[in-house]
Amino acid sequence: MLKDSADFRRVASGTLLIVAPLLQTIAVIIDPGTWGDDREAVSYGDNPALAQAQSALYHWSYLLMALAAIALLHVMRRRAVVFGHVAGTLTALGYINLSGMLMIDPVEWWLGQRNTPEQTAKILDEMLNLPGVVFGFQMPWLFFAIFGMPVLLAGVWRAGFTHWWVPLVVAIGYGTSLVVPYGPASVALWGASAVAIGSLGVKMLRMSRTEWISHYPTDAPGRTTPDSYANTTA
Repeated sequence: MLKDSADFRRVASGTLLIVAPLLQTIAVIIDPGTWGDDREAVSYGDNPALAQAQSALYHWSYLLMALAAIALLHVMRRRAVVFGHVAGTLTALGYINLSGMLMIDPVEWWLGQRNTPEQTAKILDEMLNLPGVVFGFQMPWLFFAIFGMPVLLAGVWRAGFTHWWVPLVVAIGYGTSLVVPYGPASVALWGASAVAIGSLGVKMLRMSRTEWISHYPTDAPGRTTPDSYANTTA
């Protein structure tokens, strides 16, 4: 497999689509804030080890989700090509920015050990509301991930690679998580989204090499075809 670029990309893409959302689901399950006070300044004091573990899991989940978004573009090489590349790029940028925001966690932990939760929240609000932080790291970039993935999956559906319920489940899961308090409900919402996204990964892993390279376009001169691609990777 490692000597064949087609199989490597197929397995890597499928694995990313399973592992990335799974890490997010594990993170919300072990997060002390899910089952208690959702403020990091408090949940870190409740269980420092789990608080650090969930933060790291979120970080790697979002980084891998950025790669997973790019991996989905392969199945959109024949239909919704421009749409896929625009949505995929913006979604990847959104997840990268989400990952970067996780660095605020250790700051909040440190402040929480030396201030009341209310004082910590006030200090953080002053820090995070700086224009450079808002427009450089938060707005509108974070929403590219939250809304971008369901939109990208809608393109995958339009490309004929998945069923309509996959983008719908992810849209409901991500969208509802914006309006309900962070807690046990988040486990169900993100767990359902992980199952939907993971189903695409399972489908990729079950594909044959021929099925994978069949997604390369064949109708335009000078563009890669399955046969020419097979010859270059044989």
